[in-house]
Amino acid sequence: MAVTVGLVNALTPGEMRGRPYPAPGVDERAAAATEGLRAGGRRYAEATPGEADELAGVAARLRVVFEAVARGDADAAASQVNQLLKETDARPHLDRHDGEPWHLHFHGAGGTRAGDWAASCATALAVVLGGELYDRLGVCTAPHCDRVYVDTSRNGTRRFCSTACQNRVKTAAFRARNA
Repeated sequence: MAVTVGLVNALTPGEMRGRPYPAPGVDERAAAATEGLRAGGRRYAEATPGEADELAGVAARLRVVFEAVARGDADAAASQVNQLLKETDARPHLDRHDGEPWHLHFHGAGGTRAGDWAASCATALAVVLGGELYDRLGVCTAPHCDRVYVDTSRNGTRRFCSTACQNRVKTAAFRARNA
C-alpha cells in the first residue's frame, strides 16, 4: 500500500500541507514517479518518461478510490478497483528474479511496468476494500491538503496525511482559542 499512496501523492495535483501541489511537469514526472515507487522502501530503477506518464494516469485512477472511501462511497471505490483489476488482468502468481526469494506478484502476462504496478496497487486496494478495515483509506482533512494515506494506527482515528498537517491544524486551533 505504501507504493499506492506514494504514487497518488507524488503524481496527482491538488494541495499539500497548505500549499498548491501542481502535477509534476514533463521534466519532473519521471523523478516523481520513481519517488512514488520507492515509497515502499525498495530501490527500484528510475522510471522512464513514458512509464511516468502511464503511472500518472494510474495514480489519478487510484486517487478516485481514496476519495470515494473518504466520502463514504464504498460502491464507487469497489467499482473503480474492479475496473483496474479487469484492465490489468491482475492475478496472483509466485515469481523469483534478481536473486530474490519467491514472492507474490499480481500482474498479468506481458504487461508494461506501469501496468504491472497498476495491477499490484489495485490488488492491494481490493484486499483492503474487501475487509473490515476499508475505511482506513483516507484523504487528509487538514485545510488545503488533499494527500492520501492509509491509517495503520491501532485505534483507526488518523485524519491527516502527515504529522506536519496534524501540527498545522492543532497550532491553528490553539491560536484561535487564545486569540
